Amino acid sequence: MIGLKLKDKQELSILLWLKKAKFLILGREADKGLLFKLFIYLILLDTAYIYLKPVLHMVTTMVKNSSDLLDPSVNWFPRVVYFGNLQEAWEWLKYPKALSLTFIMALSVATLQTLSCAVTGYAFARLKIPFKGLLFFFLLLTFIVPMQVTILPNIIYARELGLLNTIYPIIVPAFFGLGLKGALFVIIYRQFFSTQPKELEEAARIDGANVFKIFYKVMMPLAKPAILVVFLFSFVWTWNDFYLPSMYLADIETAPLSMGISRIATALRQQAEQFGPSVTDEAIRMATTFLMIIPPMLLYTFTQRWFIEGVERTGLVE
Repeated sequence: MIGLKLKDKQELSILLWLKKAKFLILGREADKGLLFKLFIYLILLDTAYIYLKPVLHMVTTMVKNSSDLLDPSVNWFPRVVYFGNLQEAWEWLKYPKALSLTFIMALSVATLQTLSCAVTGYAFARLKIPFKGLLFFFLLLTFIVPMQVTILPNIIYARELGLLNTIYPIIVPAFFGLGLKGALFVIIYRQFFSTQPKELEEAARIDGANVFKIFYKVMMPLAKPAILVVFLFSFVWTWNDFYLPSMYLADIETAPLSMGISRIATALRQQAEQFGPSVTDEAIRMATTFLMIIPPMLLYTFTQRWFIEGVERTGLVE
């Protein structure tokens, strides 16, 4: 009898241990187990590798000297860290001037679009205006119709006004909410303002506030997540845009960074056709790309937490 009891206790302890192991591996719920967490981490690592591999390849390639570039055994880690390619790309881009021009252009467009699209989005979300549905349809058309369809008349107008080879044809439309992807930003603001309780506006009207005070004193302080999302999107997209600067700034001496990269690629290709390919061509291309993307990367590094919160609160993830 004592032997049977001990045997029953051992079997019971084994069953309890197996049950605990099952809960540990599979979890009491589907998303709480160790197996599910390992699966999620595997997906995250694979995704991170897909996005980080080009960046790591760019950084390691641009700091290789000629011998490391020719040596097939040197893949990720160069034997000697060489900054000559980076210095050459810096000089070819005229980096300080090009960086200043690109920064002024992107910051101006982002600031103007953040304000003008907020006004437009609030009007579509809250105000009673005639033909609002039709006007919103026209707004969607500006988002759907390709930019290439309307660029020729805009270039003609800019030439008649003497604004070609200046950044004003890129900045001025942003004042009216018609900058790069302006319609999308209006939709973001409209979505955000539509979700706010109407009681806030009614209380402000009771206190004697007009439409302008309600917008600037009540709605805009609440719209900080949308403001951050719109500002960062507009800044980065204007920073990386090549099409508009290539149309309006074709003859400018110091070009924005996006155009500078294209000019360097063209110059390297012409050199390769005339004198033969150089082993450092790829490293110089990687260095120019690195110099262009490092400012937006630094901006996102310091604002990523607020940016993610803003995306969640503006309804972009729905």
